[in-house]
Amino acid sequence: MIAIACDHAALEMKKDIIALLEEMGLEYRDFGTYSEESCDYPVFAEKAARAVASGECERGILICGTGVGMSLVANKIPGIRCVVCSEPYSAQLSRMHNNSNMLAFGARVIGSGLARMITKIWLETEFEGGRHQRRVDMISEIEKGN
Repeated sequence: MIAIACDHAALEMKKDIIALLEEMGLEYRDFGTYSEESCDYPVFAEKAARAVASGECERGILICGTGVGMSLVANKIPGIRCVVCSEPYSAQLSRMHNNSNMLAFGARVIGSGLARMITKIWLETEFEGGRHQRRVDMISEIEKGN
């Protein structure tokens, strides 16, 4: 299950990404927002990130104007490794090397076609483990304050 959330600036792009998830046959849970009325993005980013951190959802996608605000919120939740991507190479390597579990991007930064490409690559790329696992474990230890 994929968690997905957006703010008012990204509602249309969220609809495009939901269509992609459906095309790929992936289940998702939409954490809002559901209108173009101005809203506070931290509310929606936190709900989606907590669903990923708890294991309710395997991964999550956050979309706001730039992707930055929602990613900052998500990365405050223990266990979340959210990456902001505006191109597919970083999305792919964030999965392969960092085992990112949330993806963020900006509806005011990239177009729908590129957002779909980034999302598809990120969803289809597996974590390589190996030497990268040690580094992801180090991130987790830092997060725990060790």
